[in-house]
Amino acid sequence: MGKPKVIVQLYPVFPAKDEHDRRAKRPIGRDSDLYYKIVHEWSEIIQAADQMGVWGMSTIEHHLHSEGYEVGPNPGILNAHWASQVKNLHLGAFGYVMATQDPIRVAEETAIIDHLTHGKYFVGFARGYQSRWANILGQSSGAVATISDGGANDHKNREIFEERVEMVLDCWTKDSVELNGRFYQAPFPHDTGIEGYEGYEIAREAGAEGEVDANGVLRRISVVPKPLQQPHPPCFIAVARSRATIEFAAKHGFRPSYFNPTDGVVELANVYVEESAKHGRPVAFGQNQNIVRHTRIGKSAADFDRKVRAYDLDIFKNFYSVFGNHNVDPVNHDAEAAFRAIKEHKFILGGTVDDAIRDWQEIYSRIPCEYITLIWHWAQQPKDELLEEMQLFMEKVVPELETPDFAVAAE
Repeated sequence: MGKPKVIVQLYPVFPAKDEHDRRAKRPIGRDSDLYYKIVHEWSEIIQAADQMGVWGMSTIEHHLHSEGYEVGPNPGILNAHWASQVKNLHLGAFGYVMATQDPIRVAEETAIIDHLTHGKYFVGFARGYQSRWANILGQSSGAVATISDGGANDHKNREIFEERVEMVLDCWTKDSVELNGRFYQAPFPHDTGIEGYEGYEIAREAGAEGEVDANGVLRRISVVPKPLQQPHPPCFIAVARSRATIEFAAKHGFRPSYFNPTDGVVELANVYVEESAKHGRPVAFGQNQNIVRHTRIGKSAADFDRKVRAYDLDIFKNFYSVFGNHNVDPVNHDAEAAFRAIKEHKFILGGTVDDAIRDWQEIYSRIPCEYITLIWHWAQQPKDELLEEMQLFMEKVVPELETPDFAVAAE
């Protein structure tokens, strides 16, 4: 038997005493002194996690959070910065919102980081649900944010997402590519190729096979560098509730990262096993699966409640509860209703150490996921308390959980 691999996902939340203080300090997200403190303190957390035996550290791609929630506009820069600061920790992001990204740039950036981390890098892909920024940064593709509602916008977002993710895979794994999608082409213009490139002769003679045709026209491109890991870094893909996302993940051997309740995780994990087999990728139940949970461990039930109110209530009430993909009911700006919803829906999983062990054993009795991703609202929660909870989870909770030996199951 094995143990789950723990990934810590930090949502950098600029700290405020409460939502009223957040309003008084508007726009707190542009407080450069505060961000300077946070981004350098982050390195201390990364190094501590490495020493604790945490498998991976992840960050996010979210933009324009002027109110100070989820300030994470460029995960690649942070991953590259951390690469020289750790020994065993894997680094990555959940994840690149591909409908707003250029696939060539993502392939280049992630390949470089794979080398900087000595092959301890993972890549996450996500579809994007926040219109404030996804609609803006996705304007070149015509993509808009989606909450997996099956509508026209959702369908288009998925088309763009899948097209660009598959282009990244091609750029990683092929010496030269011709990207001829509905929403993106390379070379461009695709029909004529790129004519008049002055350096065509050496490109034809020393570049990748087929890049330049006999007439000196660029017909293919070669994306460099190639990743260190072969055929490419492990890929995670965010899942809210969509079977189509699981089918896409199974097709490519991606690791689904579930933000949905346990019943949904069990259902979709079974789909993953079935779909993986169709593509000649036999996996055990739970293998490649990543369950994502907000977490909190207190010294007592009262301490747990204190932490939830201090570190989670603001963002839950004013942010999470208004988005349809967070699997919670609207709380209509009522703080006490928000607190009850957090507790009743177990949106913040945990309590005391014993409560956390019991909750996680119940989950693992139903779906023994290979990975656990834990979300903390740091720096709304102070660093020392965060590290204390992380240490308790690694020392007290993880030893009580078991997974199949997936390495054996895959043989």
